[in-house]
This record gives sequence, structure tokens and C-alpha cells, in this order.
Amino acid sequence: MNVGGEGLLAPARSAADLSPLEWKFSQVFGERTAGEEVQEVDIISAIEFDRTGDHLATGDRGGRVVLFERTDTKDHGGHRRDLERMDYSISRHPEFRYKTEFQSHEPEFDYLKSLEIEEKINKIRWCQTANGALFLLSTNDKTIKFWKIQEKKVKKVCEMNVDASKSVENGAVGSLSASSKPSLANGVCKERPISSPSNDNSIPSGGLPSLHLPMVTSHETSLMARCRRVYAHAHDYHINSISNNSDGETFISADDLRINLWNLEISNQSFNIVDVKPTNMEDLTEVITSAEFHPTHCNMLAYSSSRGSIRLIDLRQSALCDTHSKLFEEREVPGSRSFFTEIIASISDIKFAKNGRQILSRDYMTLKLWDINMDSGPVATFQVHEYLRPKLCDLYENDSIFDKFECCLSGDGHRVATGSYSNQFRVFGCSEGSTEATTLEASKNPMRRQVQTPSRPSRSLGNLPRVLRRGADNSGADANGNSFDFTTKLLHLAWHPTENSLACAASNSLYMYYA
Repeated sequence: MNVGGEGLLAPARSAADLSPLEWKFSQVFGERTAGEEVQEVDIISAIEFDRTGDHLATGDRGGRVVLFERTDTKDHGGHRRDLERMDYSISRHPEFRYKTEFQSHEPEFDYLKSLEIEEKINKIRWCQTANGALFLLSTNDKTIKFWKIQEKKVKKVCEMNVDASKSVENGAVGSLSASSKPSLANGVCKERPISSPSNDNSIPSGGLPSLHLPMVTSHETSLMARCRRVYAHAHDYHINSISNNSDGETFISADDLRINLWNLEISNQSFNIVDVKPTNMEDLTEVITSAEFHPTHCNMLAYSSSRGSIRLIDLRQSALCDTHSKLFEEREVPGSRSFFTEIIASISDIKFAKNGRQILSRDYMTLKLWDINMDSGPVATFQVHEYLRPKLCDLYENDSIFDKFECCLSGDGHRVATGSYSNQFRVFGCSEGSTEATTLEASKNPMRRQVQTPSRPSRSLGNLPRVLRRGADNSGADANGNSFDFTTKLLHLAWHPTENSLACAASNSLYMYYA
């Protein structure tokens, strides 16, 4: 932690901001009953708040996207409150409701490669709203889709000329023949010509006492999800990331070896901007694991690798960004190398802070916070799975060592969070002087396994000056002494962009918390 430098960590705050947050349960969607078997297709595989925090999207392994809408951000007059001007420190109970869902992807089969393409949603990213409609990108392993979700008014024909009591005695039922009845073609009400019309919409004796035109009205509204564009056939390997550009016009998609740049309006063409595929695949030493655009600079993006490095590239340098502007990686401690070193160093997720100054990365053992102006090493390291180091052999045998945990930052940049096993997640304070390291469980009582492990920042570790390492726990059990369950893992979570509110995906259940 650089005390003299500015912005290496979040700026210093008051004692109230440095104290650990008290997390409270807010809502749960899709909660399992005791003993209920979870279907594979119902397991949540992606989660994302939109830029305002008023909408939340989840994707599952069955290819479905489910949208939730916030209901507590409007006053009694129906107007949206200005959340940007509200005090961030005030505790609020956010309330979301189910909005709609749609089938985004279907299982496919690649006949050329004899490969099944599963429908699982890998990533969801919200796009800019327009004309009251919501837009988002969703992707599975091969295909990206651009969706528009909009309320459509349901049109109904009313005020029909039907009055059985008067028409029967006047013999007028037969007079309202097929030639005089209104017809509904293509959803448009068309009035056929009527014999002997009059100015007051009435018919002389022997006809209906009054004849008026049917009205097409729209009382109800229904949400319609429509796929606007499909971006396909651009990736030979599985897509692991998509990210919107701040220009609102372009986005990137990344697989193991390439990153492509797309225009939202053009689905049949993309530009390859990063290609790490060697001429001889036997020379392959690392793959791309995650990629994200800078939140404000449309020419900058970062991508991580399986060797634990993060590369920052500038699109203004060249069309094909084979060279990076900056390289962020932690120096290896001499004598610490083992069979598992490269596996646990692989970065599973990266996120830019809202101000674009920091990058948060997650590898198997730790969370690391990097400053883009300091490439000598991370400015803070948070121990998440240090207690698992003696069990790496067992984790390798059951493939748990390859689990890909996501990470997120709070909107104000003062805290970071990531998931763990036994449906637990960790929240760390990254402000200067903070010792917050909280363990929470994805349940209706999140503080049940809560444990604080405050420690002072290390003054020096290797050649990196004043690096913060916090949250280490060398025991092989949780706070209650229970052994961890490696079959229940919390991989996906998202932090509300303007409030201390978290959404966590535990299997098929979506848990929401506030502090």
C-alpha cells in the first residue's frame, strides 16, 4: 500500500467507512427446499447489473436469460428517485421483482468439427438504453446475440355493434351481414363499406338503432424480447468474455487465443485485434482467460492470461495489438515453484474499477488489486483460498482447482468481493487503513459463518514495497470448524453500481444482500 502516492488504493475515508459492513439478507429468487434436486439447466452461469442498477440479468445453463426490475427506486408519484445524489453510506433495502425471461440460446451441433455446442450462457453485458427499451448482449461458447426487450401494447377491438335485445326483435341480426362487419387483418381494424350510411351513424327503420365504428384500444402491455442481431462464426475456441466499449457502438469478444472487435450494427464482420496463436501449437504457453474494455477510454482494454499476467493494450498503436502497452504480473518468489504454480496462477476474471484507475483480478488463491500506473506489482493482495494450499493434490484430482471464480468491486471502489466454496463469498476493504475481511454465506442468514481476520499490511514482500495482504486463514475449515463443501461453489456475483448491495448466484438460487 503506497501511503505517499495518490490513488493506488481507494482514498482514505472516515472511521465509519473503514469499519466492516454489516450485511443483511434482502431477497432470494428460486430458493431450493430441503432435499430438492437441482436440474443442471437451472444452474445460474452469469449475472450482471445494468449501469443504473435498476435492472439485473441472470443467465443459466439452459440458455435462458431472466430479467429482474427494481421496485423501490420510484416515489409515490411514479417518478424515479435520483440515486446519484443520494448518500452512498445510507443503508437501503433494495427490492427487485421478476420482470421477464426468454430463451437466448439453443443447443447446437457443429457438423464440421463433430462438436456439440451447449446452450449455457457464459456472459451477459447490458448496452445503452434507447426509447424506453432495454438492450443486452448474451453469449454461449460460440454465438453472441443482441437482444431488445421492450413493452408492447396489446391491441384489442372494442365497442362492437352487438346488442342482442334490440337487434333480434327488429330482425337486424341478419342485416349485419358479413359485408358490414369489421374485419381484423394483420392487427389493423378495417371497416368495410356499409349500405345506406347516415351522418349520425344510425340506420333507418328496419336496421340497428345506432351503428358506430369499432375502436382499437390498448389497455395492457406485455414485455417482448426480440433478437436484433446474431454475431456468429468468428471464434474457433470457446468465448470466455464479452465487453462493451464506452463509445456505445462497439464491443469485444474473447476466446482462448483471439480477441475480436465488433460493431453493434454489423453482425457479419469483425476485426481481429489480438491473436496469441503460435504458428506451431506445440509452442503455446498461455491462453486468454478474460478481457474487458476500460470504462471511460474507448481505445484501451485489458486482458488476462493463464500465466497470471494482465496486458493493457491501446487500440491507437496498431490494428493488430500484438504488443502491449503495459504488462502487470507478480514476480515469482524464488524456491516457491511447484507442480501447481501455473495452475493456481491462472487469472479467471478481471474487472476495471469505475474510475478506470484500478484493475481487480482473481486467481484461484487470491484477489489482487492493480494500479494501471504501477506495473511493478499489485498494490493489494487478498488471501481467499490460502487454507486450501495443503489440499491442492485433492483439488487437482477432483478438478476443483480449475474452478473459475468471478470478482467485483463496489461502485465507490472501497471494497471488493469474490466467491468461494460452501456457497460462501468474501468481502474485503481496499481503502487505505482498512482491515475488513468478511466471510459470508449465501443464505438467509449471511453472517452465520462471518469471521473477521484483521491484520496489518505487510511492509515489504519480496521486492514489492508496502503490499497489502489480508484475509489469510490457514485452517482447512470455515469459521464454525466445518469442513468446506467443494461441490457447492459460489462462482458468480455482482456488486450494485451505486449502493452497497450484492447479488450472488448459488446453484439455481439468486440471493441479494445489502449493507
